Amino acid sequence: MKFFIDTADIQEIEELLPTGFVDGVTTNPSLIAKVGRPVKKVIADICALVKGPVSAEVTAMDHFNMLKEGRELASIAPNVAVKVPLTPDGLLTCKELSKRGVMVNVTLVFSALQALLAAKAGATFVSPFMGRLDDIGQSGSELIEDICEIFYNYEDIETEVLAASIRTPQHLQAAAEAGADIATIPPKLLKQLYHHPLTDKGLEIFLKDAAAVGLKIL
Repeated sequence: MKFFIDTADIQEIEELLPTGFVDGVTTNPSLIAKVGRPVKKVIADICALVKGPVSAEVTAMDHFNMLKEGRELASIAPNVAVKVPLTPDGLLTCKELSKRGVMVNVTLVFSALQALLAAKAGATFVSPFMGRLDDIGQSGSELIEDICEIFYNYEDIETEVLAASIRTPQHLQAAAEAGADIATIPPKLLKQLYHHPLTDKGLEIFLKDAAAVGLKIL
């Protein structure tokens, strides 16, 4: 499974890059607004740091302007993935951009059939939102499973399943078990994955015992 970091904060990305866990980055208008810098400058700076795909979202809702914005975003760097919503205009834009060799991330996917439409439109990635489905009493992990099963049935579908709206380690594990190709993860959540109470307790005991006997390696 690949990890995309869900942030527009350059400092957070720079901090995580040495781990080797950053396979790409996803942004959205809300994340861009938090850093308070021009969107094209933010995306350019991220693309200069990260070799993998960097999702940058359009703000227009009609096909004509989505396409203009998408082409502008794609011109920033070759690793930009233009993010469009799962709407008729968004899928038309996806088709046009993908024909031009631009990576497209279709977002706000809440059903397997929506994901299938996106795949047929040439999407590079589809982003089903796990957490938001759980909020309304539906299963985000079941949606991931359904999409993966459908995509597996057809060799010509190359679209990758990008599990989004991941809020807890349990969400991430469920996405991995369901077969998602990618998970987009907030930096804070990624850092939580290191920790387990028994790991922390075991380390405490080891260090205490080493100190008691004066054990040193160097």
